[in-house]
Amino acid sequence: MSRSIAPDDLKVLLHHPESLTLLDVRRRADFDADTVMLPGARWCDPEHISAWSQGLLKEKEIVLYCVHGRAVSNAVVDDLQFQGFRARLIEGGIAAWKEAGGETVPKSQGYLG
Repeated sequence: MSRSIAPDDLKVLLHHPESLTLLDVRRRADFDADTVMLPGARWCDPEHISAWSQGLLKEKEIVLYCVHGRAVSNAVVDDLQFQGFRARLIEGGIAAWKEAGGETVPKSQGYLG
């Protein structure tokens, strides 16, 4: 499995959302500064990965994103893969997702975890 997924490829995967877990791992300040997130995503504080990663299902693919798909996303992917999860990040983060015309929803429709 590739370490990352392009926004356009994720659009196809989202036609079957039951097969994956979508995580928003932006730092709290970055998350709070934005008004939207990806549909079906759950925000998980990257500073507390050991707490929330225990509740993830290993049979599902995990796709996650931060702002630009660099330091934060890579660190979380490393941690989750080390724990045996099939995790990858969105290339370019939520910024690239928005540029590619990806759907977003108000944060009130997402899940805080």
